[in-house]
Amino acid sequence: MAPPVTIVGAGLGGLILARVLHLHGIPVTVYEAEVSAMARTQGGMLDIHDDSGQLALKAAGLFEQFRALIHEGGQASRVLDQHGKVLLDEPDDGTGGRPEVRRGALRRILLDSLPPETIRWDKKLASVVARGSGRHELTFADGFGVSTELLVGADGAWSKVRPLLSDATPNYAGTSFIETYLHDADARHRAAAEAVGGGALFAHAPGKGIFAHREPDSALHAYIALNRPAEWFTAIDFTDVATATARIAAEFAGWAPALTALITDADTPPVLRMLHTLPNDHRWARGRGVTLLGDAAHLMPPAGDGANLAMLDGAELGKAIAAHPGDIEAALATYEAALFPRSQSAAVSAHEILELCLGERAPFGLVDFFTGMRERMPE
Repeated sequence: MAPPVTIVGAGLGGLILARVLHLHGIPVTVYEAEVSAMARTQGGMLDIHDDSGQLALKAAGLFEQFRALIHEGGQASRVLDQHGKVLLDEPDDGTGGRPEVRRGALRRILLDSLPPETIRWDKKLASVVARGSGRHELTFADGFGVSTELLVGADGAWSKVRPLLSDATPNYAGTSFIETYLHDADARHRAAAEAVGGGALFAHAPGKGIFAHREPDSALHAYIALNRPAEWFTAIDFTDVATATARIAAEFAGWAPALTALITDADTPPVLRMLHTLPNDHRWARGRGVTLLGDAAHLMPPAGDGANLAMLDGAELGKAIAAHPGDIEAALATYEAALFPRSQSAAVSAHEILELCLGERAPFGLVDFFTGMRERMPE
């Protein structure tokens, strides 16, 4: 019988793991720093890949619930130049294999699939200490403590579990995103809504770009990308909305107004998202009684793989534990043997895609990439 599993972090990866373990009758507790499931919004749309995230949802027995969440038409994509000229326009014909869903709605079906006592909310991990023989002692910010024989760090980019296994720390990637939202866009922001189209928009030039996506309820969710040193961003006071907006918009002077409206006409304050990464080949020696998944294990540029990989990690780890209930070290070794090459390959690809988006050939490198993908698709 496998020992009770302790998971730190109630993101998608940690919840998939908890769900798979629950299906196999393995006791599991998830400790999450947020005070409740509704403590904050959970981000925008996710494209759930048929070779990773969807496999994880099938392992979790939640595939049909996932299908009910799909945002029809969301797989459409278009590439524009900075003047608004359409360079590539791919409709959503339903065959893309990467349907879009709201992150928050996906998380909700995972939470609802678990007994309520599985998640311990408002438990921010303060420290974790190895006590030998695979046992670890966790202490939380409120003074609560717990000891466990099987610990999984699903606690994201700045994981407090990772140092048990690795000295690696996230490094700034040289690129930052500024997040904005435009609401009721078809009525209030018509030019921007027409530019974005029915799915995803990529409008790029060397060193800068605008990523946007249409969400349900006529919302446009945008990430404004700039290749700049970290100090350039920290010098901007983002609490001064007007000044910060003007500073970011100035970097896109001369761009089509329908595109810059995603910056200047935002209905929400601009939010800075600095991109950090772990080494592409991040791995660790087998540590008894502990492992990592998701961003804690393989932090990479956002290229559509992060959430999908975290979910696949959770499913694969859960299946490995269930397959080796009497030999946890064998389970963790099996999981990590597949995890390391999988995450390295994805990290390399994520950096390549970021370069296609913002490198010297932007936006044409991305057009070539999408065209090549289409040509490789089976008839």
